[in-house]
Amino acid sequence: MAYEGAGAIARLAADFAPQGNSKALRSIRARRGIRARYSAWAHANRDPERRLVWMHAPSVGEGLQARPVIDILRRRRPDLQLAYTFYSPSAEEFARSLSVDFCDYLPFDTTADARAALHSLTPAALVFSKLDVWPVLAQEASTLGVRLGLISATLAKDSSRKSSSGAAFLRDAYALLDSVGAIDTGDAKRLARLGVRASVITVTGDTRYDQVWARAHTAKPESELLSALSSNRPTVVAGSTWPSDEAALLEAWRTLRLTFPSARLIIAPHEPSETHLLAIEQWAVSAGISHVRLEEAKSGNAEVIVVDRTGVLGDLYALAGCAFVGGGFHRAGLHSVIEPAAFGVPVLFGPRYGCNRDATLLIARGGGLSASSTSEITTHLARWLADDSERKTAGARAADMVRDGLGAAERSAALVEWLLS
Repeated sequence: MAYEGAGAIARLAADFAPQGNSKALRSIRARRGIRARYSAWAHANRDPERRLVWMHAPSVGEGLQARPVIDILRRRRPDLQLAYTFYSPSAEEFARSLSVDFCDYLPFDTTADARAALHSLTPAALVFSKLDVWPVLAQEASTLGVRLGLISATLAKDSSRKSSSGAAFLRDAYALLDSVGAIDTGDAKRLARLGVRASVITVTGDTRYDQVWARAHTAKPESELLSALSSNRPTVVAGSTWPSDEAALLEAWRTLRLTFPSARLIIAPHEPSETHLLAIEQWAVSAGISHVRLEEAKSGNAEVIVVDRTGVLGDLYALAGCAFVGGGFHRAGLHSVIEPAAFGVPVLFGPRYGCNRDATLLIARGGGLSASSTSEITTHLARWLADDSERKTAGARAADMVRDGLGAAERSAALVEWLLS
């Protein structure tokens, strides 16, 4: 089988992959000795008297959907052990923050690696987050009697998985699933066409709503970060931006500062590499705009604060009067608009949002807007900055949209518990 052969080649490459910081190299190198790591944990920590739930989420986005379910299971089911795996190196730090008994990379999807992992973890249930179901692992788990689930399941209307080749390759794996919680009825129908048995699908909602709502309502204004940046100045927080977003946003800011001289921009690039940060700073210098990096920022007079680390954006939205979310000018797609919305902040984003369910809902509810150019960004932000009533009304509508989506984590946790029953 070509798929199995590709996995075997990747596994061999792990032993010889050179040093380097690319995601691909880091991902391959991380799987050196992975069977031994699983086995060592099992030997030292696997309690045969407790059933184990194995949760898999490829990257951080899917991990954020898994986290509230993990938290509920940890709180409600102390009789369980919890394992968490991921695929992307970007999720490594996130995985370590979870309340689980075991976390590591997912092994390559080969028969030998799948059997080794299953032998070590001996899960009662294997639950995938969002969409990725690994066919060899799913087949081996099912053969052993492990119950299979999928939470916050969604399939975009234009997903390549719906193509004839993609559907044929994955159909058997999706047919093995014992219970699936779809985000909405449209997702449920598309998943059924992909091969999931209609009888095992229920609509449970998107657990990210619970996750972002909880974070927004546990953010502490007195924390070191937020208290250092606290200010009465009108503040726009731009999150997860790419250079294509910044090309339009920063030029808009050059104009906005003339009308709103006390306003400040906090900008958090999606990938805060030194090259990316320097490009923003060089723009500020050329525009005569004062700037400072987050590590050095206090509640001073800098017009632009450049966020030079990850993991803090979800808290920084607490400082926003309005928000700009990146990805809408970038081919990779729009990032999370519900993070700022949960803080009761109106959200602006670029034109590429058509496949983003949250952005579409946000516009329909009056809590967000799309802009396709620098001039439109300027117009929308100027209106929110100038009119407190309009901004607060839009922010309240954004928060209402997130509030109406709560409860998916409880429903998804119940789905996992049903698998165990």
